[in-house]
Amino acid sequence: MFFTAWATLAVLGVYFWTWGVAGYARVRYKVPAPSMDGPEAFQRAHRVQMNTLEMLPLVLVPLWLCATFLGDLWAAAGGLLWCLGRILYAIGYYRDPAKREAGFILGMLACAALIGATVFGLLMR
Repeated sequence: MFFTAWATLAVLGVYFWTWGVAGYARVRYKVPAPSMDGPEAFQRAHRVQMNTLEMLPLVLVPLWLCATFLGDLWAAAGGLLWCLGRILYAIGYYRDPAKREAGFILGMLACAALIGATVFGLLMR
């Protein structure tokens, strides 16, 4: 499960990137912890980070299930597709929240594909 391990690290890398952007925004806009209120740019960065955190179980669990029951390359491809979707989501949201949808949909489709691939792998056993 070599490629799935790398895809997992990429997923975590995307999360840490959003965490770093949110932390930088907190400092830049002088929003002291634990406050969640601040300029819109801070709120966008914080929301991207939190939404990405909320998505981690939905990608990591089916990623490893897919690797186990269908195959390493299939799982890794789904994980990397999720990463691409989340990066597009984040960039879109940072610029204008109305532009986040394409990335969000791509990330959700990647999760759905991983779940579907897991079901397929289970049925083929």
